Amino acid sequence: MAKTFHVNMVSADRQLYCGEAERIVATADHGELGILAGHAPLLAVLKAGQVRLTQEGGKEEVIYISGGFIEVQHEQTIILADDAERAEHLDEERVREARRRAEDKMRDKASTKLELARAQAELAQTMAQLAAIRRAKN
Repeated sequence: MAKTFHVNMVSADRQLYCGEAERIVATADHGELGILAGHAPLLAVLKAGQVRLTQEGGKEEVIYISGGFIEVQHEQTIILADDAERAEHLDEERVREARRRAEDKMRDKASTKLELARAQAELAQTMAQLAAIRRAKN
């Protein structure tokens, strides 16, 4: 039986997870981060992507986050997400439509630099949402 550690994951408007986990995998600024019980203290920036929590018994929960921070302490791990949603609650068709709109905006020659930057950010978020949806389905 794998060791567990306490995880508290919150966004600006709600608590998404509070309990024990065997493992966390999160998309950090410089690549994927894996956290197990006994991990050294750490503070890292998270970018748009998924947080995968493996609970006791191997059950995996996939949560999309738009960005945030992860703090690993000796007694607990805290994830502060800017915006977050469980992957099974994301509407795949709505996400695909948002991706199409972002791609169209990026192709539009009349787009300003600000509009282009917003479209790029939206595209990155929709791609991360789709990856979380795929992961949750498998």
